[in-house]
Amino acid sequence: MTSHQTTQTMKPATAAKKLGVYLEATPAEFQEGVVSRAELAALQSEPPEWLRELRRDGPHPRPVVAAKLGVSISGLARGGVTEALTTEQIEALKQDDPGWLRKERATQAEVRKETVRIKERNAERGGKEQDRS
Repeated sequence: MTSHQTTQTMKPATAAKKLGVYLEATPAEFQEGVVSRAELAALQSEPPEWLRELRRDGPHPRPVVAAKLGVSISGLARGGVTEALTTEQIEALKQDDPGWLRKERATQAEVRKETVRIKERNAERGGKEQDRS
């Protein structure tokens, strides 16, 4: 008895998320089709020109915008940024350095510090528990 594997596919929105691009900016054929795992791997390893251009110039999805600005996605929303931004718009925001962006960056820095502190505390606790064993 032979078994054949079915090709796993994903919706364009999922593929766009995995590629780190804004779905609405992708070509129509990408938006309207389905993407197999093999096709996704090919796009990641050898991106076509449209994908390289999108990654370079945008528009970028909110997670990418947040990362480029050094804030959380929630911080973007609090700052009033709800749309995808181009690289040029992101750079302009960095240059303007509005108050909300400074505040959100500071908040993000505090969150990172707290995360490190908790990890260190947990590692310390883990070491003490092993000593007792």
